[in-house]
Amino acid sequence: MEKVCFLTLFFFLGIMGCYVEGLGVNWGTMATHMLPPEKVVQMLKDNGIKKVKLFDADHSTVSALVGSDMEVMVAIPNDQLAVMNDHRRAKEWVQKNVTGYKSNGGVKIKYVAVGNEPFLSSYNGTFINITLPALENIQNALNEAGVGDSIKATVPLNADVYSSPDDNPVPSAGRFRSEISDLMTQIVQFLHKNNAPFTINIYPFLSLYGNDGFPFDYAFFDNVGNPVNDNGIAYKNVFDANFDTLVSSLKAVGYGDLPIVVGEVGWPTDGDKNANLGYAQRFYNGLLPKLASNQGTPLRPGFIEVYLFGLLDEDAKSVAPGNFERHWGIFGYDGQAKFPVDISGQGQNKLLVSAQGCAVSSPKMVCVQSKCQGSKQVSR
Repeated sequence: MEKVCFLTLFFFLGIMGCYVEGLGVNWGTMATHMLPPEKVVQMLKDNGIKKVKLFDADHSTVSALVGSDMEVMVAIPNDQLAVMNDHRRAKEWVQKNVTGYKSNGGVKIKYVAVGNEPFLSSYNGTFINITLPALENIQNALNEAGVGDSIKATVPLNADVYSSPDDNPVPSAGRFRSEISDLMTQIVQFLHKNNAPFTINIYPFLSLYGNDGFPFDYAFFDNVGNPVNDNGIAYKNVFDANFDTLVSSLKAVGYGDLPIVVGEVGWPTDGDKNANLGYAQRFYNGLLPKLASNQGTPLRPGFIEVYLFGLLDEDAKSVAPGNFERHWGIFGYDGQAKFPVDISGQGQNKLLVSAQGCAVSSPKMVCVQSKCQGSKQVSR
């Protein structure tokens, strides 16, 4: 990565130097006592964060980003996918939530996320038949509005949409899940046609969670033993192996060069024996230098666009997947930095700048020079 000051800076450490190019962060809002959006945006600015991924298009959140010059991914929640099967409603959504923010400095929207992991096996096919039509309608609405060249619709997907067979568990054998293979091929074809990326969420922690047979060090980036060998390639961490399983799955349907965005990746800090500050710091201390070096993966060397998950803890999230679900943030739900993070990727571990002028306490949040929001839960 070039050491030049005119690179797009996604995190700022208070010193001149290198930054992880292409790095963004997920801003979730499932909290009982939410920080005011303007306070969060200021915190993003204080840390030089220039790229955010949202889980909806909430007006108060998006409005707070007006004039910030941050790249933004707005989103259509799963429960709105059926509505987006109506082209007229999709056009109305784009007009309200995308082109409506283009004037007066506006919001720098880059992507529209159509759903969030809609093909999870646990959804039992609920969104199988409505995701592609919604994707098509939103991208076509963007095209018709004259912004389709710069704003792309994509579908953030969980890594369970592909896998390698049990008898050959290597990345090169990756294929899309059999029951959705035809659908995934159609989605990939549409993304390719519109020069839009494939967005995937990769969670090494979840590979480890509940799987006592999973090699612990393989979830991190400093593993030195027992690599997975695949046709002469030695995979030393599950992130690379998972990413390249997707690359192989794309190759298998004829689109091996489709751009890939990692929509979510991170490590929780509480709620499980493997979820703590030390392991989270170890994970980021491996991931961020890897991204800064632009080494990519064996099958896709070079730059990778990545969004960390997440910015803030979310204390209103369901704990059905596990108690760790509320503890993914690099900041607590009160906006206080949890642990040193080497956002530069250059060995410069520092605490990020916490939210200023707010203190969260039960039963309410107290802020200085800003009216705070009361209890609120946002589903996604």
